[in-house]
Amino acid sequence: MLRSVDAMDGHAGFRARRTLDDSPEAVREVRLAIARAKEGDRDALRLLYVRYADNVYGYLRSIVKDDREAEDLTQQVFMKLITVIVKYRDQGVPFSGWLLRLARNVALDHLRRRRPTPTEDVFGARDHYDEHDARDRARDLRAALDSLPDEQRDVMIMRHVVGLSPPEIARRMGRSESSIHGLHHRGRRALRQELVRLGSAPATSASAAC
Repeated sequence: MLRSVDAMDGHAGFRARRTLDDSPEAVREVRLAIARAKEGDRDALRLLYVRYADNVYGYLRSIVKDDREAEDLTQQVFMKLITVIVKYRDQGVPFSGWLLRLARNVALDHLRRRRPTPTEDVFGARDHYDEHDARDRARDLRAALDSLPDEQRDVMIMRHVVGLSPPEIARRMGRSESSIHGLHHRGRRALRQELVRLGSAPATSASAAC
């Protein structure tokens, strides 16, 4: 299979890489590999892995801030790629950008599972409640986050779970800082509305600051 199976000793030996070979020859090679990978060609999948794994690893490490977690998540991304590559369409979106978006989604899902979203950061301080109530609120919060549009959800998670600042989020998403503030504001509002619908509204109103 991919390096995740070839190197079962647990250390994949990734190197964070930011540059890509975008020469015409490389572009043709990648396009051919994508077409073959969609048909289940394992050698084509291996080629994509070798070409992009270090870039994916470097991107994931910048999000999770841990070498080992970034290695594990890189393996997960390429395992997932086996089943989702058929969804990629070459319509002006570079494969590398599509792959990094897949990596970002994997990383954000991982962070959301690993660390409960601190609701006091989203809504402000709230009254004490028992453990059962806390579990119910956490479940409702996850459901509410899942209901948000992708970009609003990404901003909310990166701001309140990962702890990134608005300028850092803007750089990660390739957006202006003002657009991040807008996404954050709309995400908070939509989140509160969904929590009201679920019967899990915050006890106090949230601050409007991002």
